[in-house]
Amino acid sequence: MSKLQVDDIVNKDDTGSAGFSRGAIVTGIATATSFDGALTGNVTGNVSGNVTGDVTGDVTGDATGLSGTPNLVVGIITATQYVGVPEGTNVLKAMLFV
Repeated sequence: MSKLQVDDIVNKDDTGSAGFSRGAIVTGIATATSFDGALTGNVTGNVSGNVTGDVTGDVTGDATGLSGTPNLVVGIITATQYVGVPEGTNVLKAMLFV
């Protein structure tokens, strides 16, 4: 095992970042401008952009633009206002009431 202690890693011409053609294993904190691949573990902070694939586990915080095909299944929905069903509306109409 070798040890490398440096302040900066650049390409051989010192004009840009170094390439890792066989990948890199990072322990600790890694900062990236984008990410593509499977993600496991806990994610903290804000997430923006599109999510393609399955999301499992707990999601907390605010979510906007949610959609699902064929269905989006959620647990508890918290509303800021309840409109209700108009008086005299039958059960079928109440189920279809928007």
